[in-house]
Amino acid sequence: MSVSIILLALSILPVIVLMIYIYRQDKYQKEPIKSLAKAFIGGMLAIPLDFMLVSIVNQIGTSETVFYLAFCEAGIPEELSKFIIFMVLIWWDKNFDEYMDGIVYASFIGLGFACVENIMYVFSASAESLQTGIGTGISRALLSVPGHFLFGVVMGYFLSLAKFKKEKRFVYLMNGLLLAMLAHGLFDWMLMIASVVPTIGGIIYIVFLWADIKLWRLGLKYINKQQENSRLQAQEAALNDLEYQIGEADKNYDSEYKQIDWNAGDR
Repeated sequence: MSVSIILLALSILPVIVLMIYIYRQDKYQKEPIKSLAKAFIGGMLAIPLDFMLVSIVNQIGTSETVFYLAFCEAGIPEELSKFIIFMVLIWWDKNFDEYMDGIVYASFIGLGFACVENIMYVFSASAESLQTGIGTGISRALLSVPGHFLFGVVMGYFLSLAKFKKEKRFVYLMNGLLLAMLAHGLFDWMLMIASVVPTIGGIIYIVFLWADIKLWRLGLKYINKQQENSRLQAQEAALNDLEYQIGEADKNYDSEYKQIDWNAGDR
């Protein structure tokens, strides 16, 4: 097996694992592969959109501070690019018809983005040495790829609420975008601080691990909530369908009843 194949497999395997995981969490009405592929490819297309947004931000003003790098060159433009892709490609898709779908599609967009980004970082690091490339792939498989997945879960949770709770649509849309930006920015900021400030790096990394666990717990909580909302939604749809069928049967019965000549026996 060639080195390139090993590095490529290392780059995409964690993406595949998380896609399978979130697909299996969609319990009541699986999304069609065509729509999922559209979301995943859309996440890939978010990469050049992100580059364009970062270029615009840097033209306004640039900085080498950790905060600027974590938020202005990573968290904010990357999550905004994913949000734009979601609204353009997924929001009006007819298959976006239950609560869990927002999380599924946003996660696929995030994983499409992570897949391209992972390949770029791993192969770039491998130019230094194979060991560096493999190390980068392993660390990103444990941190960065799950990070993009969880940011997608957070965003998708609120985008689903925005889709089906129209009275608070704008609030939910902004919550989804801003919380994903905040989570992504803090995620990168803590990792960067831990690496550039050795004196407190260990403490910051411990805080990061605590926050990462909290983020996982929040993501799983959001998944469980939308699974339950989807169950209730499917239950309500089945009940409405049953009531409709009963109503149609009653109409047919009344129509047949009125057509009977009840006086025929007297004539």
